Amino acid sequence: MVANWGVVIVAAGSGTRMGTKESKQYLQLADKPILVHTLELFERMDAVKETVLVVGADDVKRCQEWVSHYGFAKVTAVLAGGKERQHSVHIGLKAITAEWVMVHDGVRPLVSAEAVQRCCETAERSEAAVLAVPVKDTIKQVDEAGVITATPDRRSLWAIQTPQAFRHALLLDAHEQAEAAGFIGTDDAMVVERTGAKVTVAEGEYTNIKITTPDDLPWAEFLLAKRRAELAEGKVDQK
Repeated sequence: MVANWGVVIVAAGSGTRMGTKESKQYLQLADKPILVHTLELFERMDAVKETVLVVGADDVKRCQEWVSHYGFAKVTAVLAGGKERQHSVHIGLKAITAEWVMVHDGVRPLVSAEAVQRCCETAERSEAAVLAVPVKDTIKQVDEAGVITATPDRRSLWAIQTPQAFRHALLLDAHEQAEAAGFIGTDDAMVVERTGAKVTVAEGEYTNIKITTPDDLPWAEFLLAKRRAELAEGKVDQK
């Protein structure tokens, strides 16, 4: 990574699948809220110069307090998000000044610095890149009646993760076009793809899980403990 990067961390969702009163990004993971672990990763990375955090309107104040409490010097703004995730990303993008930008889910606290670096280096060569891992399972396409209609070749299938990395101007323009057209995509790559721009895959890690349901928390605790043990032994590069 040779460029200076900004990061938009999106954490405005309510997380109904977690089944808790508290939104999932604020639940405890070991000794800290999930969102704090996520922020810490980018705070440590030398190439990251600014981070914009986008959260629910009711959570802006407490997140501002956390930024101060945990000393997140790279967090330049805590903003209230929009109705959809895509709207929240667009809000965050408009506050980024760096030439290059990553968009990352606040509930993916276990992505490694090495994976982030691969994604950014790929984007610096191709303008747009996403972390992804090859699909392990056989995937079936099913119709509304529950009948299998196709079995795609899994060798061509990748499960998409975040961060997703782009030239800032490219992603911002794609979001503005999408907003003008009333288009809502499932991720930022899809928003860019509809403009005709190509998005390249950088290989991610199966441990880069998105904490979404109660079953994800014990697995995340295990992975975090393993990561910390490796860090103590000097096996993990955080830069």
